[in-house]
Amino acid sequence: MFQVNENYLKLPGSYLFSTIAKKVNAYEKANPDKRIIRLGIGDVTQPLVPAIIRAMHEAVDEMGNAESFRGYAPDLGYGFLREKIAQKDYRARGCDISADEIFISDGAKSDCGNIQEIFSQDCRIAVCDPVYPVYVDSNVMAGRCGDYDKVRGLWSNVIYMPCTAENDFVPELPRETPDLIYLCVPNNPTGTALTRQQLKVWVDYANKTGAVILYDAAYEAYIAQEEVPHSIFEIQGARTCAIEFRSFSKNAGFTGVRLGFTVIPKDLKSGDVAVHGLWARRHGTKFNGAPYIVQKAAMAVYSDEGKAQLKGQVAYYMKNAKVIYEGLKKAGYQVYGGVNAPYIWLKTPDGMSSWDFFDWLLEHANVVGTPGSGFGPSGEGYFRLTAFGTYENTAEAMERIRESREGF
Repeated sequence: MFQVNENYLKLPGSYLFSTIAKKVNAYEKANPDKRIIRLGIGDVTQPLVPAIIRAMHEAVDEMGNAESFRGYAPDLGYGFLREKIAQKDYRARGCDISADEIFISDGAKSDCGNIQEIFSQDCRIAVCDPVYPVYVDSNVMAGRCGDYDKVRGLWSNVIYMPCTAENDFVPELPRETPDLIYLCVPNNPTGTALTRQQLKVWVDYANKTGAVILYDAAYEAYIAQEEVPHSIFEIQGARTCAIEFRSFSKNAGFTGVRLGFTVIPKDLKSGDVAVHGLWARRHGTKFNGAPYIVQKAAMAVYSDEGKAQLKGQVAYYMKNAKVIYEGLKKAGYQVYGGVNAPYIWLKTPDGMSSWDFFDWLLEHANVVGTPGSGFGPSGEGYFRLTAFGTYENTAEAMERIRESREGF
């Protein structure tokens, strides 16, 4: 009889956002008269900007003509897009990154989950706590995390780096030495970021210990402070210790279109083995290339018109972030984030657990957020709200939360 991968059986419950969806659906079914405002999942709500739509239309027309039709995309991505990314996202910021060190994919989530495949099963991972669940769950599936302690919410073979109010939600160097270090900057879920000086500490540490930093920069477009780098490759020494993940989902609204990329410098090696070649082999074997239409649309992201339109869209979401931050403050909550990221991290009131507050907010304000404990044990007692809703819904949600707080 066939056997299943028993590592999957170790995963506790369902994926965080699947659990949220089930709870919300049950509430809506029981309360059909209630209008729910969703500020939980980080999904964008504004439509694709005109420059991107026009590029997609042009690409569709090309696909309708025999002379310009394209079949399978190059598995590592079209050269025109890889070169544009290298030029605009990296060399323009002084980063020594070439086009052939960029791998186009269908999104940063896929790459963050898949990257662990090219590393030994014996590698130990270190994660910020709280953390984006995909980092840990994908390593659990690979059999790398040990056993799960349900009481403490910890995996026995994972090195946790607590990010709390006491350390300003900035991870500290771990006491144990990891092989793979996951950093998400700006951070999901806390909304905090690392300065160049803080990030240099991590680069130096990784080079000293022989670790690899897996750097998720999906929210770099929302960075507002000059001292926060947009790429880890702005830091000297990062080429020998870092892999960077980027996404078009949050900076260009591609959550439903799907596109991202991973940067692996050729200088990153394990002994004489270049990691770049391993990822190229894995990518070429398991991925058939992102669609031409989508890659052509991404080119518009780098046009003058596209950049101007997307700058306005980012400002729209960050206006929402300000509304949430200030609204929660006025309602008496302890609030963090919302400056360099579209996420607001708040302390649950009166010692409520994260899931109890989720239920309370859904019942009394008809607003959905994300329980902090779903991101790790240090997230217990906290709650995440996203700025990706519409402005009207965001403002109404804050009014509802203020009114519910008065009756708390």
